[in-house]
Amino acid sequence: MKKKECPSCAMEVDADSKVCPVCGYEFPGFSKGIQWVAILLVLLMLLFFIL
Repeated sequence: MKKKECPSCAMEVDADSKVCPVCGYEFPGFSKGIQWVAILLVLLMLLFFIL
């Protein structure tokens, strides 16, 4: 299983974790909607520069 390091306490936690179980640090994340909007904007910018 993938692990990531908590920037607050340096413990290894599951990559899927949203909160560190040791210190309670909340990992920042993006909603799926924001990710799709960002992808679409990048694609539109690439099309604009190509044409």
